[in-house]
Amino acid sequence: MDEFNRDAEIGRLLDLLPASSRMKLRVIPQPQQTEVLTAPFPWPWRTEWPVSINFQLWQNLSEPQRDLLFLRTDRWLRGITWFRPGWFQGLVLAGGVAVALQGVQGDGVGVLVGAALAGVALRQLLRSYRSPAYELQADEHALTIAQRRGYTEVAAARALLEAIERQAQLERRGLTFTELVRSQNLRALAGLSSVTVPSSYRVPER
Repeated sequence: MDEFNRDAEIGRLLDLLPASSRMKLRVIPQPQQTEVLTAPFPWPWRTEWPVSINFQLWQNLSEPQRDLLFLRTDRWLRGITWFRPGWFQGLVLAGGVAVALQGVQGDGVGVLVGAALAGVALRQLLRSYRSPAYELQADEHALTIAQRRGYTEVAAARALLEAIERQAQLERRGLTFTELVRSQNLRALAGLSSVTVPSSYRVPER
């Protein structure tokens, strides 16, 4: 894909996004990477979301596949929310407050206890954010956005399903366990399978 077409594609992709995402997400051409598309984990201190794309590989996807893969990446980035009410978020905050207070008071044991509490809670929070539940949530939110861009739910689900499979082929690898779970969920949403993903793979309702 030449420079002109690449720039046009970047503009087209950004136009797909909700306005709030366009302000944070930045597309970075990375011809040397072996992955089609990558995005670093959205830590809370990041002010923008860099999404790296190998456009030589990217052009081998159909336009619907590219649309859904890009929208899905945006929805995954937005789905990792650090500052919302939650059990683990509360423990991280409590541990941080304890460290600060005990540090002021010069209580070394209190600082260690607070830091341990915050550390354990943070590890559990990260584990939950990297679970298939948040991957499924990102897929389904991407389908919702795609419907506002003219896709039907079935067409969007099939495009994303095909994109997952095609991405793995282009990267010369097999599907991961999480991608297999996502694919099964998309098959059900696309009407290609009657087998649904168990509720244990879902993000708990708050």
